[in-house]
Amino acid sequence: MRILDDTDKRILRALVKDGRLSNADLAKTVGLSPSPCWQRVKRLEQDGVISGYTAILDHEVLGVGETVMVEVSLEQHDSEVLENFGRAMSALPEVLEVYLMAGDCDFFVKVAANGTKGIEEFLRERLFKVAGLRHSRSNFSLRCLKRVGSYVP
Repeated sequence: MRILDDTDKRILRALVKDGRLSNADLAKTVGLSPSPCWQRVKRLEQDGVISGYTAILDHEVLGVGETVMVEVSLEQHDSEVLENFGRAMSALPEVLEVYLMAGDCDFFVKVAANGTKGIEEFLRERLFKVAGLRHSRSNFSLRCLKRVGSYVP
């Protein structure tokens, strides 16, 4: 594992805040000249510390403004069943995040939906058709109070 110095962490925090910063603006923000800043960003990318860049979309504007957290329990817990479920969820575009859990449920699935009708359709037409499902419990988010893409220690 690569040791990050304070400058690397300043670069990462700035990019988490605004991934569209130009190299010149990023360099200014973190107190470097452009060339060493660019070299550090490239090294962070090559080392896998920065795994990609993305746009954050407004789901409300797109018509899928409800965020639903679905707890899922499976009938069996062997590697094949767990992997198949993970692959099935990863293939669904409305699934935003999937976590393999320890505790009361096996998976935690974050879904973007168009209201109760949208989540009902997701459950009936997608989730409930995945082999090995034993139980699910859905919780609607009322409002997101904090949303960040990554954490820089």
